[in-house]
Amino acid sequence: MIQIEMKSKILPELNEQLIQREEKMWRIKLPSDYYQFLLRTNGGVPQKREFNFNNHKYMIVSFLCILENAEHSEFGFYDIDVVLSQIEERLTDNEDLVGCELLPIAELFAGDYICLDFKENKDNPSVCVWDHEESGELEPVTYKVADTFSEFVAMLM
Repeated sequence: MIQIEMKSKILPELNEQLIQREEKMWRIKLPSDYYQFLLRTNGGVPQKREFNFNNHKYMIVSFLCILENAEHSEFGFYDIDVVLSQIEERLTDNEDLVGCELLPIAELFAGDYICLDFKENKDNPSVCVWDHEESGELEPVTYKVADTFSEFVAMLM
């Protein structure tokens, strides 16, 4: 289980109706382990925030959240919809896509994001790093890190 630093806990707490509203808008079904994580924490800074992958050390700045009204929150820049609106053209190679295939769930140090990748499997998304420097408009570059959110969480140290 991920422990979130208390001073970074994002309020108000999340409810199932708001998550389900976002799932409809994104046209995806979140995996249960990540869904439960959101209900429990709604993002924030994890106590264990580093992981190694492909001979590279990554550090999580913060897990993203879901806010009812991001523009009126001091944490609005960590709202998943806000991040999606900023980089969405760089998260897909399908200009006609409605919804999302790559869902950013955590900001990494230096501008990359951890994403749930729904492209291969809509029911069981993998976890990947989205590379902001390599990605272009309609040309996302990702690196698969784990098969599931739980597997990714186990990598954190």
